[in-house]
Amino acid sequence: MPRLIRQVQPPLEFIPPKLNMTVVRVLQWLLPLIMRSRTAISRVEADNVEVLVDLYRQFQAGKIRFLLAFRHPSATDPFVLAYLLARLVPKVARQRRVALQYPLHAHFMYDRGIPLWAGALMGWLYAQLGGTPIRRGKVDRVGLRSARDLFANGALPMAAAPEGATNGHTEIVSPLEPGLSQLAFWCVEDLHKANRSETVLVVPIGIQYRYITPPWKALDQLLTTLEADTGLAVSTPRSADAATESVLYQRLYRLGEHLLSVMEQFYSRFYHQPLSTVKEGSTAPPADLAAPASHAEFATRLTALMDAALTVAEQYFNLQPKGSVIDRCRRLEQAGWDYIYREDLKPIDQVSPLEHGLADRVAEEADLRLWHMRLVESFVAVTGKYVLEKPTVERFAETTLLMWDMVARIKGQSPFDRPKLGKQKAVLTIGQPLSVSDRWQEYAGSRRNAKQAVATLTQDLQTALEQMAIAQDK
Repeated sequence: MPRLIRQVQPPLEFIPPKLNMTVVRVLQWLLPLIMRSRTAISRVEADNVEVLVDLYRQFQAGKIRFLLAFRHPSATDPFVLAYLLARLVPKVARQRRVALQYPLHAHFMYDRGIPLWAGALMGWLYAQLGGTPIRRGKVDRVGLRSARDLFANGALPMAAAPEGATNGHTEIVSPLEPGLSQLAFWCVEDLHKANRSETVLVVPIGIQYRYITPPWKALDQLLTTLEADTGLAVSTPRSADAATESVLYQRLYRLGEHLLSVMEQFYSRFYHQPLSTVKEGSTAPPADLAAPASHAEFATRLTALMDAALTVAEQYFNLQPKGSVIDRCRRLEQAGWDYIYREDLKPIDQVSPLEHGLADRVAEEADLRLWHMRLVESFVAVTGKYVLEKPTVERFAETTLLMWDMVARIKGQSPFDRPKLGKQKAVLTIGQPLSVSDRWQEYAGSRRNAKQAVATLTQDLQTALEQMAIAQDK
């Protein structure tokens, strides 16, 4: 069960990075065991590893500073990136007879919310590994100063996910947040002020996951479980082709349409949101995968439903809907934290019982309202036609697991205990570094120029990650 907040909490403190190379070495030694026990990853492959070998060589020679900007489709990405640095880069370095100082590692930025659900021990571990936390829903000056200092002065390169959060899709890159590009330009600025000559680079890294053996049977079983959990009549086999693509797609479509209808009625009836509910069963799944489906209508309804869920939370926190869905989620998270982790209260042990009781009610209600935002977070990248466009087992699995996440949250279970459908391999691609130093003159011209330079670098990084996703998919 996820941890429900029923009492006001003390303010969220910054967790300073305390890089401990002994802890790094121990974790790297244990990494294969950890991956086998915690993930479905049985193999990690990477292309263009020699690019990282050369970058680490130059970094250790004091010639460059660089940031690894990695795709973030899954919660297992940190394990895969750690394996890349701990095992694959040293292997290629030895093959090319490039002398490097070991262990290879990187400072990294992480969401301050992770230790809230993963536990204080994870916060301690991240600090020992050289991680620095960032609060995503506000201008986190303390967190930004820490990340800025590590980028310019840290003993290791930096790593961060420019998407800001997982989106559950290995072949869809979410819109990138500009903070990483801004951080890179700050690094150039800090080096100039210190009369240092290092070149600053941002290195795009693509990550995709593929099943070793297509788990069609496991998908069939998971769909059966979801059909039972959601009150649908369970599809019974069944012929030998019961788990074929066309049959599974029709079941997946039926499940999605059912969930959408149920949630439309839920928000219309109990939260008075003006949703045009569609009678369930009025939209039939396509007879075959090549037929034009009503995915456009489905996507429109899903967008309206996500807007309604966010509106329910925004109305409670007195927030105006502003920006993209991701922007709205970030602002809601911060608003909820402001009600739960109260910085305006005296030390909790000095608060009167009356004031404490009222603060508890506010915190409990805020946590309940954030539930609506968490539902939306899982579906920010869902298009309504992802599977139809290309019915691979990976796309089937990603979409089905996102539905499992939603049902788990509604049932009050943890979405982090996802079922493992089968063994996977992770495929990484190291892209060509983007020079930030070469863009400095454009950035330094004026405030307007700086804003445009940040936007251009962000777009160039977005393009690089998207092109790698396409190339990896071939």
